[in-house]
Amino acid sequence: MTNNSTRRRFLKTAGVAGVAALAGCGGGDGGDGETTEGDGEMTEGEMTEGEMTEGEMTEGETETRLSWHAGGTGGTYFPLSNEFKTVVEDNTDFTLNVQSTGASVENVGNLASGDADFALIQNDIASFAKNGEGIDAFQDNAIENLRGVATLYPETITVVTLADTGITQLSDLEGATINTGDLGSGTQVNANQILESVGISDFNEQNASFSQAADQLRNGDIDAAFVVGGWPVGAIEDLANTNDLVIVPIEGDNREGVKDAASWFADDTIPAGTYTGIDEAVETVAVQAMIATNAEQPEGTVESVTAAIFDNVDDLSIKTDFISKDSAQDGMSIELHPGAAAYFDA
Repeated sequence: MTNNSTRRRFLKTAGVAGVAALAGCGGGDGGDGETTEGDGEMTEGEMTEGEMTEGEMTEGETETRLSWHAGGTGGTYFPLSNEFKTVVEDNTDFTLNVQSTGASVENVGNLASGDADFALIQNDIASFAKNGEGIDAFQDNAIENLRGVATLYPETITVVTLADTGITQLSDLEGATINTGDLGSGTQVNANQILESVGISDFNEQNASFSQAADQLRNGDIDAAFVVGGWPVGAIEDLANTNDLVIVPIEGDNREGVKDAASWFADDTIPAGTYTGIDEAVETVAVQAMIATNAEQPEGTVESVTAAIFDNVDDLSIKTDFISKDSAQDGMSIELHPGAAAYFDA
């Protein structure tokens, strides 16, 4: 039942198989190679569509299609990324291809390799990756081309179970079957950090998306699940509408132990009424969501995308209490991309 070897095995392999070969951290130029010039008409002598090879764009051309990697469809990353897609496409010449992924750890690998141009990740995972430390996926394998764009909102750690499991506190998770999040996600990393910090070592670890974890809880296949995302999380809302839900608090000595073990965790509270049947506020901890890119992205591209988002925050509907230009560097844990710096320093 112990998951120590399972955890080490995941963290060792996540940087290779799960995140598109982190060793290739020079990165490409991203995108899908689509090019335009001026109003998009092809000039005399240019190659026809599909013949242009990497690095052969003519002067004045820019890649306009950008790959944006989000997270699971049941979390906050994916719907928020689609709102970013709308404001970017409405206010720039760029188009965003938003992809569902395993989230933070996987997204870092995709940024490193150039498979993603922008991605949402957690600030703790960003720090691990950039400094080549913290978890085995990045240990002595620093992702040197990782760059920050902006921080967004607290990512609440939510430990979810159903009333009939009898689980009401973290100590009840000893011996339980727990979904710690998708392989390649920051959720799994945080879940294991928290469980270890409070002394929970004997449990059966399952790995699936937020939506799949909700189904596992409904079916009795797991006892509890860790979800990391800005509240309310869609998968938890759906579960609460059809089941008697319990959110296990991270409070008191447990919360202090979690924060002592990892400095990026901060106090957080899930307000009463956030989910059906949760009538009292629940104390927990949080990390910070952020937008990241790679060093290969042109400064103008990053500045334009950043400006489109933060000049049009009023057009967003998700996490608007937190996302703002004024707070967009709070908790930034890695070097800022020059294009983002140009926008925020203007």
